[in-house]
Amino acid sequence: MGLRGRGWTCFGASARAAGGWGSWRVRLCLYGNSEAACAGRRGKSTNPFAEARRHEQQRQQEEDWKRRNRTVLTYLAAGVVGMAGVSYAAVPLYRLYCQSTGLGGSAVAGHGSDQIETMEPVKDRIIKVTFNADVHASLHWNFRPQQTEVYVVPGETALAFYKAKNPTDKPVIGISTYNVVPFEAGQYFNKIQCFCFEEQRLNPHEEVDMPVFFFIDPEFAEDPKMARVDLITLSYTFFEAKGQKLPLPGYN
Repeated sequence: MGLRGRGWTCFGASARAAGGWGSWRVRLCLYGNSEAACAGRRGKSTNPFAEARRHEQQRQQEEDWKRRNRTVLTYLAAGVVGMAGVSYAAVPLYRLYCQSTGLGGSAVAGHGSDQIETMEPVKDRIIKVTFNADVHASLHWNFRPQQTEVYVVPGETALAFYKAKNPTDKPVIGISTYNVVPFEAGQYFNKIQCFCFEEQRLNPHEEVDMPVFFFIDPEFAEDPKMARVDLITLSYTFFEAKGQKLPLPGYN
C-alpha cells in the first residue's frame, strides 16, 4: 500500500510548510486524519477587522451601561430633592387645603370672628369636645392639653389651652398641624385664635400655655349628616421646624 493509501496524503505539501518541525511532528500532523489533522495543527488565523469590530461592540456596551447608570442616579437624586421639598412645603400646603375645604377643622372662607356677633346658640344641641396632643419623634418637647374635655353648643364660643415645654438645653422651633374627628365636622369647627401652622420658639426649659379659641357653627345643628354626632376630638401634632432661622427669644 502506498503512502497516500495509508493516510499520508498531506505529507508533501504540509511537511514542506512545517519547515523546522522535525520528522516526528510531521508524522503527528499527517498520520491518520489526513488534511483534518494538518488543519488542526495550523494556527488560528486572526482577522484584524473582526477584532476591531468586537472591541468596538464591547466599548459601546460599556458606554450604554454607564449612560443607564447615570440616568438612574439622576432620577434617584431628583426624587430625594423632590421629597425634601415636599416635606418643607407640606405644612403651608396642608393649611391652604384645609382652609379651602374645611377638612380637619380649618375655618372655611367666610367664617370668622365677625360671625360671633350675629350667631345664636342652639341650646338643645350639646356637643362634647375632647382634646389630644402628639409630638413627632424629631421634636423633644413635652406637649399636652390642659383639659381633657369641654361641653359646648353650636353658636357658642369656647376657650381651651395646651401646654408645651422644651426640656432640652437649646432653643427649639416647633410648628403644629391639627385635625378634627369626625372629619365631616371640620367644616363647622371654627378657630378664632389658634397656635397651629405658626412657628413656636421655646427657649431651653421654657414652658408656655397655648390658647385655642373656637366655636361650632350653628349650621352644624341643621346638617342631617351631623344628627348623630355628639362628640368631636380636636387633635394637635407638633413637629420640629428644621432649617428655619430662630426668631427673637420669647413665645409668639
